[in-house]
Amino acid sequence: MKIRIDNTEVEADNGMTILDAARKAGIYIPTLCQRDGTEPYSSCMVCMVRDKSKNSFIPSCSAPVQEGMEIDASGEEVINLRKKAVSLLLSEHRAECEAQCRAVCPKGYNIPLMNRLLIAGEYDEAAELIRSEMQGGDLNCITCKAFCENACRRKRIDTPLSIRNTRIFISHNLPGNVKYEVSPHYEKTDLKKRFSSRIGPLGEKEQTEWLKECPDTTIRHREITDYISAAEEAASCMRCDCRASGDCGLRSLAEEFELKDPRGKFVNAPAEKKISQKTGLIFENAKCIKCGLCVRAVTDSTEEPSLCFINRGFVSIISEPLGYEFDDIPAQVAELCVSVCPTGALAFMKD
Repeated sequence: MKIRIDNTEVEADNGMTILDAARKAGIYIPTLCQRDGTEPYSSCMVCMVRDKSKNSFIPSCSAPVQEGMEIDASGEEVINLRKKAVSLLLSEHRAECEAQCRAVCPKGYNIPLMNRLLIAGEYDEAAELIRSEMQGGDLNCITCKAFCENACRRKRIDTPLSIRNTRIFISHNLPGNVKYEVSPHYEKTDLKKRFSSRIGPLGEKEQTEWLKECPDTTIRHREITDYISAAEEAASCMRCDCRASGDCGLRSLAEEFELKDPRGKFVNAPAEKKISQKTGLIFENAKCIKCGLCVRAVTDSTEEPSLCFINRGFVSIISEPLGYEFDDIPAQVAELCVSVCPTGALAFMKD
Protein backbone atom coordinates (compact mmCIF):
# COMPACT_ATOMS: atom_id res chain seq x y z
CA MET A 1 0.00 0.00 0.00
CA LYS A 2 0.99 3.65 -0.32
CA ILE A 3 0.89 6.29 2.37
CA ARG A 4 2.29 9.81 2.63
CA ILE A 5 4.54 10.95 5.47
CA ASP A 6 5.52 14.62 5.46
CA ASN A 7 4.35 14.83 1.84
CA THR A 8 6.65 11.97 0.85
CA GLU A 9 5.03 8.93 -0.76
CA VAL A 10 6.06 5.75 1.02
CA GLU A 11 5.50 2.12 -0.03
CA ALA A 12 4.37 0.16 3.03
CA ASP A 13 3.54 -3.47 3.63
CA ASN A 14 0.66 -4.91 5.63
CA GLY A 15 1.62 -5.29 9.28
CA MET A 16 3.97 -2.32 9.23
CA THR A 17 3.60 0.47 11.74
CA ILE A 18 3.85 4.13 10.79
CA LEU A 19 7.25 4.17 12.48
CA ASP A 20 8.40 1.23 10.34
CA ALA A 21 7.29 3.00 7.18
CA ALA A 22 8.94 6.25 8.21
CA ARG A 23 12.25 4.52 8.88
CA LYS A 24 12.03 2.72 5.56
CA ALA A 25 11.74 6.12 3.89
CA GLY A 26 14.54 7.65 5.98
CA ILE A 27 12.14 9.95 7.87
CA TYR A 28 13.20 10.58 11.46
CA ILE A 29 10.75 9.98 14.31
CA PRO A 30 12.23 9.88 17.83
CA THR A 31 11.50 7.00 20.20
CA LEU A 32 12.37 5.93 23.74
CA CYS A 33 10.19 2.94 24.57
CA GLN A 34 10.58 1.15 21.23
CA ARG A 35 13.23 -1.37 20.17
CA ASP A 36 13.25 -3.71 17.19
CA GLY A 37 12.17 -7.19 18.19
CA THR A 38 9.95 -6.09 21.08
CA GLU A 39 6.20 -5.61 21.08
CA PRO A 40 5.10 -1.93 21.01
CA TYR A 41 4.01 -0.51 24.33
CA SER A 42 3.38 3.18 23.59
CA SER A 43 4.39 4.42 27.01
CA CYS A 44 6.70 7.38 26.34
CA MET A 45 4.53 9.05 23.63
CA VAL A 46 7.65 10.62 22.12
CA CYS A 47 6.91 9.14 18.69
CA MET A 48 3.53 10.87 18.28
CA VAL A 49 2.44 11.87 14.77
CA ARG A 50 -0.74 13.42 13.35
CA ASP A 51 -3.15 11.58 11.08
CA LYS A 52 -4.23 14.45 8.81
CA SER A 53 -7.42 12.79 7.54
CA LYS A 54 -8.75 12.24 11.08
CA ASN A 55 -6.91 15.21 12.62
CA SER A 56 -5.87 12.98 15.51
CA PHE A 57 -2.55 12.27 17.20
CA ILE A 58 -1.36 8.67 17.37
CA PRO A 59 1.78 6.86 18.55
CA SER A 60 3.66 5.85 15.42
CA CYS A 61 5.37 2.87 17.11
CA SER A 62 2.09 0.97 17.47
CA ALA A 63 -0.30 2.48 14.90
CA PRO A 64 -0.56 0.24 11.79
CA VAL A 65 -0.36 1.75 8.32
CA GLN A 66 -3.56 2.07 6.30
CA GLU A 67 -3.98 2.68 2.61
CA GLY A 68 -4.01 6.38 1.73
CA MET A 69 -2.85 7.64 5.12
CA GLU A 70 -1.45 11.15 5.26
CA ILE A 71 0.86 11.57 8.22
CA ASP A 72 2.38 14.72 9.66
CA ALA A 73 5.60 13.66 11.42
CA SER A 74 7.37 16.99 11.83
CA GLY A 75 4.80 19.79 12.07
CA GLU A 76 4.75 22.36 14.85
CA GLU A 77 1.88 20.71 16.71
CA VAL A 78 3.61 17.34 16.56
CA ILE A 79 6.90 18.74 17.84
CA ASN A 80 5.14 20.57 20.69
CA LEU A 81 3.39 17.37 21.72
CA ARG A 82 6.70 15.51 21.76
CA LYS A 83 8.24 18.24 23.89
CA LYS A 84 5.40 17.89 26.40
CA ALA A 85 5.93 14.12 26.49
CA VAL A 86 9.65 14.50 27.23
CA SER A 87 8.95 17.21 29.82
CA LEU A 88 6.56 14.86 31.63
CA LEU A 89 9.23 12.17 31.73
CA LEU A 90 11.76 14.67 33.08
CA SER A 91 9.36 15.77 35.82
CA GLU A 92 9.61 12.27 37.32
CA HIS A 93 13.29 11.76 36.47
CA ARG A 94 15.05 12.30 39.81
CA ALA A 95 18.56 11.76 38.56
CA GLU A 96 21.70 13.73 37.82
CA CYS A 97 23.30 13.47 34.39
CA GLU A 98 26.69 14.40 35.83
CA ALA A 99 28.17 14.04 39.29
CA GLN A 100 28.42 17.36 41.09
CA CYS A 101 32.21 17.08 41.31
CA ARG A 102 32.41 17.13 37.52
CA ALA A 103 29.59 19.63 37.05
CA VAL A 104 31.37 22.32 39.10
CA CYS A 105 34.85 21.61 37.71
CA PRO A 106 35.96 24.63 35.62
CA LYS A 107 37.43 22.25 33.04
CA GLY A 108 34.75 19.56 33.23
CA TYR A 109 37.29 16.86 34.14
CA ASN A 110 35.73 13.39 34.22
CA ILE A 111 36.38 12.69 37.90
CA PRO A 112 33.93 9.76 38.27
CA LEU A 113 35.58 7.90 35.39
CA MET A 114 39.01 8.50 36.90
CA ASN A 115 37.81 6.99 40.19
CA ARG A 116 36.33 3.93 38.48
CA LEU A 117 39.56 3.29 36.58
CA LEU A 118 41.60 3.57 39.76
CA ILE A 119 39.26 1.24 41.65
CA ALA A 120 39.58 -1.33 38.85
CA GLY A 121 43.38 -1.10 39.03
CA GLU A 122 43.54 0.29 35.50
CA TYR A 123 46.25 2.81 36.37
CA ASP A 124 47.52 3.30 32.81
CA GLU A 125 43.97 4.04 31.67
CA ALA A 126 43.53 6.56 34.48
CA ALA A 127 46.82 8.20 33.48
CA GLU A 128 45.71 8.31 29.84
CA LEU A 129 42.50 10.05 30.91
CA ILE A 130 44.43 12.69 32.86
CA ARG A 131 46.88 13.15 29.99
CA SER A 132 44.04 13.63 27.51
CA GLU A 133 42.28 16.17 29.75
CA MET A 134 45.51 18.17 30.16
CA GLN A 135 45.53 18.62 26.36
CA GLY A 136 49.27 19.03 26.27
CA GLY A 137 49.33 21.80 28.89
CA ASP A 138 49.24 22.05 32.67
CA LEU A 139 46.68 20.43 34.91
CA ASN A 140 44.17 23.03 36.10
CA CYS A 141 43.95 21.30 39.51
CA ILE A 142 47.36 22.67 40.53
CA THR A 143 45.99 26.22 40.87
CA CYS A 144 42.30 25.37 41.38
CA LYS A 145 40.56 25.86 44.73
CA ALA A 146 39.17 22.31 44.59
CA PHE A 147 35.55 23.16 43.81
CA CYS A 148 35.07 19.44 43.12
CA GLU A 149 35.81 18.49 46.72
CA ASN A 150 33.49 21.14 48.07
CA ALA A 151 30.67 19.68 45.93
CA CYS A 152 31.54 16.04 46.67
CA ARG A 153 28.45 14.25 48.00
CA ARG A 154 30.69 12.16 50.27
CA LYS A 155 31.26 15.36 52.25
CA ARG A 156 27.75 15.02 53.70
CA ILE A 157 28.57 11.53 55.00
CA ASP A 158 32.06 12.09 56.41
CA THR A 159 34.82 13.81 54.39
CA PRO A 160 35.12 14.60 50.68
CA LEU A 161 37.37 12.60 48.40
CA SER A 162 40.90 13.87 47.91
CA ILE A 163 40.23 14.52 44.23
CA ARG A 164 42.68 17.38 43.71
CA ASN A 165 45.67 15.60 45.25
CA THR A 166 44.87 12.41 43.32
CA ARG A 167 44.84 14.20 39.99
CA ILE A 168 48.01 16.15 40.79
CA PHE A 169 49.82 12.92 41.76
CA ILE A 170 48.79 11.20 38.51
CA SER A 171 49.76 14.22 36.39
CA HIS A 172 53.23 14.16 37.97
CA ASN A 173 53.60 10.42 37.45
CA LEU A 174 52.37 9.77 33.92
CA PRO A 175 53.91 6.49 32.72
CA GLY A 176 56.31 6.49 29.77
CA ASN A 177 57.52 9.30 27.55
CA VAL A 178 54.93 8.86 24.81
CA LYS A 179 54.21 11.93 22.71
CA TYR A 180 50.94 13.48 23.82
CA GLU A 181 47.91 12.54 21.71
CA VAL A 182 44.25 13.05 22.55
CA SER A 183 42.60 9.67 22.97
CA PRO A 184 39.24 9.55 21.11
CA HIS A 185 37.88 7.43 23.99
CA TYR A 186 38.44 10.30 26.42
CA GLU A 187 37.49 13.20 24.19
CA LYS A 188 36.50 16.16 26.35
CA THR A 189 32.82 17.04 26.61
CA ASP A 190 31.63 20.61 27.04
CA LEU A 191 29.16 20.12 29.88
CA LYS A 192 27.93 23.71 29.68
CA LYS A 193 26.35 22.97 26.30
CA ARG A 194 24.65 19.77 27.43
CA PHE A 195 21.32 19.21 29.12
CA SER A 196 21.72 18.25 32.76
CA SER A 197 19.02 17.04 35.11
CA ARG A 198 19.08 17.40 38.88
CA ILE A 199 17.94 14.94 41.50
CA GLY A 200 16.81 17.61 43.94
CA PRO A 201 16.96 17.42 47.76
CA LEU A 202 17.62 13.98 49.19
CA GLY A 203 16.43 12.63 52.50
CA GLU A 204 18.97 11.15 54.90
CA LYS A 205 17.99 7.61 53.95
CA GLU A 206 18.13 8.40 50.23
CA GLN A 207 21.56 9.98 50.66
CA THR A 208 23.02 6.73 51.96
CA GLU A 209 21.77 4.78 48.94
CA TRP A 210 24.92 5.87 47.10
CA LEU A 211 27.04 4.22 49.78
CA LYS A 212 25.86 0.83 48.55
CA GLU A 213 28.59 0.76 45.90
CA CYS A 214 31.32 1.58 48.42
CA PRO A 215 33.12 -1.16 50.40
CA ASP A 216 31.97 -1.55 53.97
CA THR A 217 35.48 -0.57 55.10
CA THR A 218 37.56 1.96 53.20
CA ILE A 219 41.05 3.34 53.77
CA ARG A 220 41.11 7.10 53.42
CA HIS A 221 44.11 9.12 52.23
CA ARG A 222 44.28 12.89 52.21
CA GLU A 223 47.79 12.80 50.73
CA ILE A 224 48.23 10.64 47.65
CA THR A 225 51.72 9.15 47.40
CA ASP A 226 51.25 6.24 44.96
CA TYR A 227 48.64 4.55 42.81
CA ILE A 228 47.65 2.21 45.66
CA SER A 229 46.69 5.11 47.92
CA ALA A 230 44.92 6.75 44.96
CA ALA A 231 42.86 3.59 44.39
CA GLU A 232 42.05 3.19 48.08
CA GLU A 233 40.82 6.78 48.27
CA ALA A 234 38.82 6.40 45.05
CA ALA A 235 37.01 3.42 46.60
CA SER A 236 35.09 5.88 48.80
CA CYS A 237 33.53 7.51 45.72
CA MET A 238 29.74 7.22 45.98
CA ARG A 239 29.24 6.90 42.19
CA CYS A 240 26.52 9.50 42.07
CA ASP A 241 27.07 10.17 38.37
CA CYS A 242 25.00 8.51 35.66
CA ARG A 243 26.75 5.71 33.80
CA ALA A 244 24.69 6.54 30.69
CA SER A 245 25.51 10.26 30.69
CA GLY A 246 27.12 9.96 27.25
CA ASP A 247 24.51 7.61 25.80
CA CYS A 248 21.11 8.46 27.27
CA GLY A 249 18.06 8.62 25.03
CA LEU A 250 16.17 10.94 27.38
CA ARG A 251 19.08 13.36 27.65
CA SER A 252 19.55 13.39 23.87
CA LEU A 253 15.89 14.25 23.31
CA ALA A 254 15.99 16.98 25.97
CA GLU A 255 18.91 18.51 24.10
CA GLU A 256 17.21 18.06 20.73
CA PHE A 257 14.09 19.89 21.96
CA GLU A 258 16.15 22.46 23.92
CA LEU A 259 14.33 21.67 27.15
CA LYS A 260 15.35 22.62 30.66
CA ASP A 261 15.10 20.37 33.66
CA PRO A 262 11.82 21.02 35.56
CA ARG A 263 12.34 22.69 38.92
CA GLY A 264 9.72 20.62 40.68
CA LYS A 265 10.01 16.84 40.55
CA PHE A 266 7.19 14.37 41.01
CA VAL A 267 8.24 11.89 43.70
CA ASN A 268 6.49 8.54 43.50
CA ALA A 269 9.09 6.54 45.44
CA PRO A 270 12.27 7.23 47.42
CA ALA A 271 15.49 7.10 45.39
CA GLU A 272 16.79 3.57 45.80
CA LYS A 273 19.67 1.58 44.36
CA LYS A 274 19.51 -2.20 44.01
CA ILE A 275 22.73 -4.12 43.38
CA SER A 276 23.13 -7.76 42.42
CA GLN A 277 26.24 -9.17 44.06
CA LYS A 278 26.21 -12.07 41.57
CA THR A 279 26.11 -10.17 38.28
CA GLY A 280 26.95 -6.58 39.24
CA LEU A 281 23.60 -5.40 37.86
CA ILE A 282 22.42 -2.09 39.30
CA PHE A 283 18.89 -0.68 39.17
CA GLU A 284 18.21 2.94 40.17
CA ASN A 285 14.50 3.61 40.27
CA ALA A 286 14.95 7.40 40.19
CA LYS A 287 16.29 7.13 36.63
CA CYS A 288 13.60 4.76 35.35
CA ILE A 289 11.02 6.17 32.91
CA LYS A 290 8.88 3.00 33.03
CA CYS A 291 9.22 2.36 29.32
CA GLY A 292 8.94 -1.37 30.01
CA LEU A 293 11.66 -2.33 27.52
CA CYS A 294 13.53 -4.42 30.08
CA VAL A 295 10.29 -6.29 30.84
CA ARG A 296 9.22 -6.83 27.23
CA ALA A 297 12.72 -7.84 26.08
CA VAL A 298 12.60 -10.97 28.23
CA THR A 299 8.89 -11.87 28.08
CA ASP A 300 9.71 -15.07 26.21
CA SER A 301 11.71 -16.35 29.18
CA THR A 302 9.51 -18.51 31.38
CA GLU A 303 12.16 -20.63 33.09
CA GLU A 304 14.26 -17.88 34.69
CA PRO A 305 13.24 -14.89 36.83
CA SER A 306 13.29 -11.56 35.01
CA LEU A 307 12.33 -7.98 35.77
CA CYS A 308 8.67 -7.00 35.96
CA PHE A 309 6.36 -4.16 37.04
CA ILE A 310 5.00 -4.13 40.57
CA ASN A 311 2.30 -1.81 42.01
CA ARG A 312 -0.08 0.13 39.79
CA GLY A 313 -0.44 3.55 38.20
CA PHE A 314 1.98 6.31 39.18
CA VAL A 315 3.55 4.19 41.91
CA SER A 316 4.39 1.27 39.60
CA ILE A 317 8.07 0.41 39.49
CA ILE A 318 10.45 -2.11 37.94
CA SER A 319 11.41 -4.92 40.32
CA GLU A 320 12.30 -8.57 40.61
CA PRO A 321 9.24 -10.91 40.67
CA LEU A 322 7.52 -11.74 43.94
CA GLY A 323 9.23 -14.67 45.62
CA TYR A 324 12.64 -13.84 44.14
CA GLU A 325 15.61 -11.68 45.14
CA PHE A 326 17.39 -9.16 42.90
CA ASP A 327 20.42 -11.50 43.01
CA ASP A 328 18.29 -14.18 41.33
CA ILE A 329 18.19 -12.28 38.01
CA PRO A 330 20.59 -14.35 35.83
CA ALA A 331 23.51 -12.80 33.94
CA GLN A 332 22.07 -13.26 30.44
CA VAL A 333 18.82 -11.56 31.46
CA ALA A 334 20.76 -8.74 33.15
CA GLU A 335 22.84 -8.14 30.01
CA LEU A 336 19.75 -7.98 27.81
CA CYS A 337 17.98 -5.57 30.17
CA VAL A 338 21.00 -3.24 30.34
CA SER A 339 21.34 -3.26 26.54
CA VAL A 340 17.78 -1.95 26.00
CA CYS A 341 17.56 0.55 28.89
CA PRO A 342 17.37 4.08 27.41
CA THR A 343 18.34 6.05 30.53
CA GLY A 344 20.99 4.24 32.58
CA ALA A 345 18.50 3.09 35.21
CA LEU A 346 19.95 -0.37 34.58
CA ALA A 347 23.72 -0.72 34.37
CA PHE A 348 26.64 -2.80 35.56
CA MET A 349 28.99 -1.82 38.37
CA LYS A 350 32.00 -2.18 36.07
CA ASP A 351 30.67 0.47 33.63
